[in-house]
Amino acid sequence: MQATKNRWLIALAAVGIHISIGSVYAWSVFTNPLIEEFGWDIGLVSFTFSLAILFLGLSAAFLGHFVEKYGPRVSGIVAAGFFGTGILGSGVAVTLESLWMLYVTYGVLGGIGLGVGYITPVSTLVKWFPDRRGLATGLAIMGFGFSATIYSPVKGALIESVGIAGAFFILGTIFLIVMIPSALYLEKPPKGFMEGKEKEEKKKNLDLSELTANQAVKTRRFWYLWLMLFINVTCGIAILAVASPMGQEIAGLSAAAAATMVGVMGFFNGAGRIAWASISDYIGRPNVYTAFFTMQIATYFILPDITQALLFQVLLFLIMTCYGGGFASIPAYIGDLFGTKQLGAIHGYILTAWAAAGLVGPNVAAWIRQTTESYAMTLYIFGGLVIVAFTISLFIRLDIKQLKHQQKDRIAS
Repeated sequence: MQATKNRWLIALAAVGIHISIGSVYAWSVFTNPLIEEFGWDIGLVSFTFSLAILFLGLSAAFLGHFVEKYGPRVSGIVAAGFFGTGILGSGVAVTLESLWMLYVTYGVLGGIGLGVGYITPVSTLVKWFPDRRGLATGLAIMGFGFSATIYSPVKGALIESVGIAGAFFILGTIFLIVMIPSALYLEKPPKGFMEGKEKEEKKKNLDLSELTANQAVKTRRFWYLWLMLFINVTCGIAILAVASPMGQEIAGLSAAAAATMVGVMGFFNGAGRIAWASISDYIGRPNVYTAFFTMQIATYFILPDITQALLFQVLLFLIMTCYGGGFASIPAYIGDLFGTKQLGAIHGYILTAWAAAGLVGPNVAAWIRQTTESYAMTLYIFGGLVIVAFTISLFIRLDIKQLKHQQKDRIAS
């Protein structure tokens, strides 16, 4: 009889995968060096990042059923192969001075690795931690957010010492070394693992349903979640993409201070994931999302007038905790609303919101900046979008309330 693996080591393996693929958040470190070396337009360079996020969402959606069918170990190896190859290929693209090849390697291949690598650990940990869904998803996704803190200075140092292409080659090798062993340790929990605890939690939390992915997409609450994630990510990812130049323009930060800020933002992105997801186990997912949007509405509208550097950075860090927390809490929210039967596949469908936001956020921010020659209007527009998200967070509460009444009526009858 096979011994049960330690679920905390499973969590560590999940973090290993996410801390590797999360390096995509430090893409902006490559932006200026690529512009300076090849004279490429900022919009064209930024599109590499957007393309990676697009394929993250698309691969998560289309390969969610693959993850459920073949399990976390196979899926993790697939993720490592695509992501590692994409990063190594990016080094070849830079060597050949080919922007289109960079799109294919970093954007398409790397993006596919991102998508599969993102949902695999999450769906696995939810099954290993039926008693702490929020904590489990926070652990898995925490590494993704923290990654920028680690890899921003690493990328900068590598570019300085071995050049852009050399940096890609070294990073690709590191990611393969970390991701492959992590993937090999992942597996589903044995049948009946913590079965009593899972039933207890389901009874306490009153899971609204146990739906397949194809059933879930036909419900209103699925699209409420989709829209909330889309808006949260659109705003947050745009801030990430332009944080350095925006900090220099509005708060007068030096280039070095702005680069440091981007790294620290990664810390708060990661901290928000574990903190907010854990809090959601106690106050509920609906309350957490309403709190996200309430705080962000105020922050986006006052940021353009903040010229004091420290306060400006603190407000950006607050946005990052909400941004990261939104990612980490969504899988647990999916479990609450649709059950865990096909959580990986449903999560994959939801992440198409991330794909769409990856295209919309950075490109809209860049377009508004070029049109108005100011980041202030960008922040005001995003503040308006967050008001819409706040309204949706209230609508989903009504939907949940109605479904709980229906559930109680079924139990009573």
